[in-house]
Formats: sequence, structure tokens, C-alpha cells
Amino acid sequence: MMMNTQLTVAPMLERAEKYFSKKEVVSRTFDQMHRLTYKEVGRRTRALSSALEKLGVRRGERVGTFAWNHHRHLEAYFGVPGMGGVLHMINIRLPKEHLVHVINHAEDQVLLIDEDLLPLIENVKDQLTSVHTFIVMTDKDELPANSFEVVYSYEKLIREGDDSYLFLQDIDENEPAAMCYTSATTGKPKGVVYSHRGIALHSLSQGLTDSTGVSEEDVVMPVVPMFHANAWGMPYTATWFGTTQVLPGPNFTPKLLAELIQNEKVTMTAGVPTIWLGLLQELEQEVYDTSSLRAVICGGSAAPKGMIQKFERDFNVPFIHAYGLTETTPLVTLARLKSYQKKLAEDDRLDIRASQGMAVPGIDIKVMNETGEVEWNGEDMGELLIRGPWIADQYHNDERSKEAFQDGWLHTGDVVTVDEEGSIKIVDRTKDLIKSGGEWISSVELENAIMAHDAVKEAAVVAVADEKWQERPVACVVVKETYQASTLKNEIIEFLKPQFAKWWLPDEVIFMDEIPKTSVGKFLKRALREKVQQ
Repeated sequence: MMMNTQLTVAPMLERAEKYFSKKEVVSRTFDQMHRLTYKEVGRRTRALSSALEKLGVRRGERVGTFAWNHHRHLEAYFGVPGMGGVLHMINIRLPKEHLVHVINHAEDQVLLIDEDLLPLIENVKDQLTSVHTFIVMTDKDELPANSFEVVYSYEKLIREGDDSYLFLQDIDENEPAAMCYTSATTGKPKGVVYSHRGIALHSLSQGLTDSTGVSEEDVVMPVVPMFHANAWGMPYTATWFGTTQVLPGPNFTPKLLAELIQNEKVTMTAGVPTIWLGLLQELEQEVYDTSSLRAVICGGSAAPKGMIQKFERDFNVPFIHAYGLTETTPLVTLARLKSYQKKLAEDDRLDIRASQGMAVPGIDIKVMNETGEVEWNGEDMGELLIRGPWIADQYHNDERSKEAFQDGWLHTGDVVTVDEEGSIKIVDRTKDLIKSGGEWISSVELENAIMAHDAVKEAAVVAVADEKWQERPVACVVVKETYQASTLKNEIIEFLKPQFAKWWLPDEVIFMDEIPKTSVGKFLKRALREKVQQ
């Protein structure tokens, strides 16, 4: 028999305090760059826990954060669950209706808000039904003018709090520690609750060599927002392992990211494809030293092959394709070459790297269609189902749980193929597949192919109704500044012809200044379909 040691969040920070007290968290805010050791982060986090307790937050109650990626947000990651609360990371880009919904649905008691984001909360404060206290996170000594009845300064609470506060010792690992809501391309956002145990096991998995391989030697910069699926778990993992963290703060630009990578010697960074498209353009225009980077982790949507190739060929930056969901904490698969696959031809290696890869240890997957589990042949398509110790088993107080969680499996809604090596490749979302003449067309494959064209900055493909064929693909394209859209339509179609059957080719190429995106940077297909069909 083994000791029944509970896997909870607070010991992650305690380990960083004990063994890595001199290691740093580099944090950018509006007014300055902060450099705090894990010893200082630990003291401040304990003071936050004690302050929240004094403000009346009780075990199991939700504390919301409405903030960018910085040290105060990191302190809340541990301070809230450390005193028994549940951290609710609120997406700062939600529309007003969804913002009110997630705060009320989660029943947040306290909100921690970045100074620049105050107006967004003030605009809806009269519609909030559970929040009794507002805390403003700012570098300034005085709070900005505001209309909240009960409002505190984060830094004043930290100064007055007990920095020797003892985190709760009797928390059960299955108790909730944190929660996020999905970004909701349709309907209202759905709440996903993360247990202490799920976060701990997910963090351990990120340290595996055949996973992301985070270690003490790394300098990790999560560009993915801390309000989106725990910044893919990176802040928890990095803290536990004593890894230096670089938190890029508010309103960052590709130029700022490139400078942080160069100046802080970042070894690993993580974000969605639109972030890396922007960084790639910056690297092509200016010279930066990116030699410290050992991995760019990309997820959220499929990364174009051309982008992967440019990062690795032109800048010698290893690019790792990952897959996960808010419901999965989020790591599910990574596209890494097996030892014998490294001997394959370059194009074959790139095909594997551009897939979503294999399930990481601890995760089970299967792919199902109307006839049962699909064959591992890289051709048959079906819906991806997932189970594992850090996968959610229901949504928070939401009847949609019945559809998504069945017989111990999460039904993702993602349509994939599986090759003979067990590597999955996303074909599309079930609702984004294009059915033309009784055959399926993958919008994702067309998008990736179009974005490989040198003139294309972004591309999204959607279906339009067709009397003869039921649906036909239309490509929406944003071109780079140095190119003229008027000359590119035929060139893009000709570029696609050698790669696809004739009936896959888009009927139309529409040029746009910008493609609508979700709050986390994914293409918003619903809005795009409406725009195209107007």
C-alpha cells in the first residue's frame, strides 16, 4: 500500500518557495516590469489568501479574475485555491451578455480586476447578482475613480495581509480548484471545473520528456491568456518545477514578444496560430536573437504547414503542434516524431508535425462514426472522444452535459482521422465540414493550404448554400501588406489545384481586411458565414 497523499495546488507553490526561492517571475504590467523571486511570490500569495478569508470568502466559493498575464494573476492561481476557494478566470474579451452570464452562473463572490479593465465591469455591475467585493489590481498607490460600493486595492490588501498564512491542509484532491468557461462560438459559454487532482496530474504530464518537457532550466512565456484554460496549465507547471516565468502582460504586440524572447532568453512559449503568424511576420521584418527557443507550442486550431516550415527552416525554432480543449485542462495530444520517423523524408516529417499528434501518457482517445470505431488508416473520419484523469466529466450546472459526456467519454465535436501510428489529424469541427454533392470537404485542410501561399496572411473557408451541390466552399483571405488582392484570386486557385480534387476547390475567393475571431483568437466561422451570405 502507498501513502494516501492528496494532490492539491498549494504544495506546488510551497515547493517553489522551498527549493527555488531565488528563481524569478518576470512580469510586465502597464507601468513597469516586475522581477519577483518565488520567495516573494509565495509571501504575496499567502497574504492574498489571508485577505480573501478576512473579506468573507468561504471554502468552495468562487473568486473571479478579470486580468491579463502578470504576477498578480499568478498569485491568484495559488492564493484562491490555497485558502479553499475556487478560482474563476474570466475571459476579458467576452461580449457583455456572456460576461454577465458567466459571472452570475459561477456565482462569483469577489472579482479581482485589472485597472484598465474596470470600465468593462462597471458597465455591467448592476446586473451582477452574487459579487459583493471588487479588488483593483494596479501599480498605482491610489485607486482610479470608480463607482463600486465595496472596492479595495490589491496591493494594500497584500501589505495588510498575513504573509505567513498557512494554506489549508485538509483540502481533498477532488475538490474544485479552478474553473473556466468555453469561448462559445454558439450558445452561451459552458463552465468547466478543474479539480486539484486534475491540475496536479496535468502539470506532472507537462514535465514528461515526450510531452512539453518543462523543467527547472526553462524560461517559459505563456502567451495564451491566463483566462483561457489555465494558460494551458503552464503557470501551474512552471511554478511547481521552479521554472523561470515571463508573463507578457496587457496589450502585447509581436514586437514586444520578440523582444521578450530575445532579452529574457525564453526557451518555451505557447499560444494560438494567429499569435505565431504575427510573430513570424515580425521576425521576417526585423532581426532578433531567438536562439534560446527550444519549443514554440501551438494549439487552439490547426497550424498551417507553411508556418511550421518557416519557423523551423528560416529561424531554427522547433515548432510543436498540440491539441486540447477547455474541457481537457487542456493537454491531450502532441505532434512529436517517434525515433524511427526522424529518418523519413522532410515532407513526410512535416506532415506528421502538422498533425495534432498522439495522446500523451494518461489520456485515452477513440474515433467514432456512424458505423463504430474507425480504422487507423489516416483516411476514415469520425468524432474524437477523450477520457483521462484531467478530463472534465460534466459542465457546471448545465444541461448540455448530457450530450457532451457519455459513458465516461468526452465527445469533442472535432472530426479527425487516425493514422496507423495513432496520430490524429483534425479534419474539421462537425459543424464546419462542407458537404458538397454528398461528399465531405475539410475547411481546415483548404485553409492550411491557402495560408502556405506567400501572399496570404490569414485564410478561412466556410460553406455557402448551393442548389445543385447542397454546399460549396468559399475562401475568405487577408493578404499581406506588400501584395495586391486584385491580382491574387486566380493565382490562389491555381496554387490549390495540384493539391486537391477539382470539386474541393473554392467557388469564390473573397478578400477581407480582417477575419472575425473568437475571444481566444480562433476564426469565428458563424460570423463569417453570415457575412459571406449577406
